[in-house]
Amino acid sequence: MNDLFRAFEISASGMYAQRIRMNTVASNLANYESFKETGEPYRRLEVVFQAIYDPERVRRGEIPVMVKEVRESQAPFRMIFDPSHPRADANGFVTLPNIDVAKEMADMISAIRSYEANLNAFNLTREMAQRTIELWR
Repeated sequence: MNDLFRAFEISASGMYAQRIRMNTVASNLANYESFKETGEPYRRLEVVFQAIYDPERVRRGEIPVMVKEVRESQAPFRMIFDPSHPRADANGFVTLPNIDVAKEMADMISAIRSYEANLNAFNLTREMAQRTIELWR
């Protein structure tokens, strides 16, 4: 039965990590044209995952995941030419956040699929636990 609880833990860690990733993508999309209070463009946020590595668990194939950090991307900002924009520099260029909508949407789809895969694994484990309990009766 302990194996089932560990399977729940691994699936839950994956769902939690992907939920953080989905929230981060949503924040990036919401701030597509935003600026900080300092006037600097919003920087895209990136989620960094890390395997919870324990040699004993690795031997059993049990490797949960955790969110190591959510950091600002160091990719260059987008530059557009729009001399009429209130934030245009002396040459007419506007510095915008380093967010690519197509990449964000691809990340969102990937996060959703990963979340669904972990949810399916969680539900299958739950089904196995329920059937095991029914057999004990």
